[in-house]
Amino acid sequence: MINLSSKEQCCGCKACGDVCPKKAISFKTDIEGFWYPEVDQNLCIDCKLCEKVCPIINIDSLKKNDLPQSECHAAIHKNIEIRFDSTSGGLFSALAEATYKAGGYVGGAIFTEDYGVKFFISNNKKDLSTLRSSKYLQSDTEGLYIAVRDLVKAGERVLVCGSPCQMAALRAFLKKDYENLIIVDFICRGTNSPKVFRKYLDYLEDRFGSKVVYYKAKNKELGWRQLTSKIRFANGQTLYDTRDINYFTVGYLNTGVYSRPSCYDCKFKDFPRISDITLADLWGAEKIVGKDLDGDMGTSLVMVNSQKGMKYFESIKASINEQIIPFKSVLAKNPALVKPLNPPLVDREQFYKDLDSSSFGAVAKKYISRPIDSPISSKRKLKNILGFVKAVIRVSGFSLSTWWKNIYYNLLCSRVHTTISLKHYVLISKHVVLELHPKSCLKVNGILKIGEKKFANSKLETRVLIEDGATWQVDDDWVLFYGSDLEIFKNALFHVEGIGGTNINSTIICGEHIHFGRGVMIGRAVTIRDNNGNHYIARRGYKNTRPVHIGQHAWLCEGCTIIAGAKIGDGAIIGAKALVASAVPAFTMVAGNPAQVVDEDVYWKY
Repeated sequence: MINLSSKEQCCGCKACGDVCPKKAISFKTDIEGFWYPEVDQNLCIDCKLCEKVCPIINIDSLKKNDLPQSECHAAIHKNIEIRFDSTSGGLFSALAEATYKAGGYVGGAIFTEDYGVKFFISNNKKDLSTLRSSKYLQSDTEGLYIAVRDLVKAGERVLVCGSPCQMAALRAFLKKDYENLIIVDFICRGTNSPKVFRKYLDYLEDRFGSKVVYYKAKNKELGWRQLTSKIRFANGQTLYDTRDINYFTVGYLNTGVYSRPSCYDCKFKDFPRISDITLADLWGAEKIVGKDLDGDMGTSLVMVNSQKGMKYFESIKASINEQIIPFKSVLAKNPALVKPLNPPLVDREQFYKDLDSSSFGAVAKKYISRPIDSPISSKRKLKNILGFVKAVIRVSGFSLSTWWKNIYYNLLCSRVHTTISLKHYVLISKHVVLELHPKSCLKVNGILKIGEKKFANSKLETRVLIEDGATWQVDDDWVLFYGSDLEIFKNALFHVEGIGGTNINSTIICGEHIHFGRGVMIGRAVTIRDNNGNHYIARRGYKNTRPVHIGQHAWLCEGCTIIAGAKIGDGAIIGAKALVASAVPAFTMVAGNPAQVVDEDVYWKY
């Protein structure tokens, strides 16, 4: 009979519940949101089957495989859409597709309606999109072991992917290996509490005033290495929560407090691996493989651990690009392969007590220090100042006038608000005409590059005009490429959230208010204006100026025109030479004059 003397002895796999012939074992969730077995003494017959399937009790007999050493590969799926939608390189999808093609079943973790995670298995390829991508939570595996056993005994081909402890439990439950079963695990850093995650979503729903309708960890639209969580809300708003600002991600990576107690003494690290194949992110891919297998789009590490796994991996090579890599190149960036999670850096007991009585936001601010919240050290400030000097040397060369512009506008001009030590400054290239009215304002909270050139010897002029009472506010790094024309008229506001910029020959005319969300990318020769140049038309309701809003991570393609009153939703793509004069729904692609929706639910990466 299962008898826990401490919570560290239970990984929450639920195999004991599946194996119990009398259904004497139920599971109770503790204050931390993790479940543990409870035995009904009135039903228990002390058959000890629960002990025989416990992966922690039986770890010594389970850790074996028939390859002397795992073979490591860097790999990506050839289908760019699948790779883009995957957590890393899309290798789980490649493995699953081969199983579906053979008429087999694929099992793994899926989100429930309320964003819990549970085990799911089917032979329908349409389910792959829900199985794809990591969930980073403890999944409820009740019924997993029985379902897999019944299928493999019936001769069905089965591929199952789960955490190392869950897959060890499956091995113990089945008692023997099956040729028609492929077991896949992943390099696991730690199993996070479903309760913490739900509280995080509750916090976001309160903040945005709407229910979460879509959540994806490690979304790649801003790049794989950003570890961005993309969250969409019922009211149409979208949040790209990057690794430096996401309290859930920072808490997971930096505190260790979200994880199950057994993770601090994980028995399923190191070698031999229990699975046939181990998957993971190939962190450090930029130094291990070439751009063809990297490109900040996600690269999978595939560790083949058994002869059966080797045969299966060979069968999917037509759908992937891969290369063998040395094991030592893997370990440096994937220490979780061999090392358990460090004990939490905060008071775990008090953390969960506070979480019970307070919002996630309040608890996060108390216990979690994000990089964005940390004060900048004197050493970092000095490094930022030296970086500014180097940047000015790069853009100015031997041009004394360009040197003077950079010194004047960053250090001497009261109309320009910069803080070089915080990496907030304007970088002005050659052939830039910058005219600021004495009562204008340029606020810079990042690196603003004006006149940045692709061709160093180009004399193409960049022009910036900020009139009386007008403001240009830039919240993060941004680029106004060479040949562009920016005019901000009297008392107008041009607000740029940053990260992105224009391409060559863009025109922006701001007469009242133009707003760019974070990550807006603008192609060549794009025109954006919120006014009609003081030309009045005898038409009911006519206004010379109407605000223009461009949502975060929108892409404006070459030659398109955005005019007064346009409101472009998050993630939208405006096709080349399209004319936009009204609302464009989020995550759509529009084209034509006037612009019409040609595709929906699109997503993209620069």
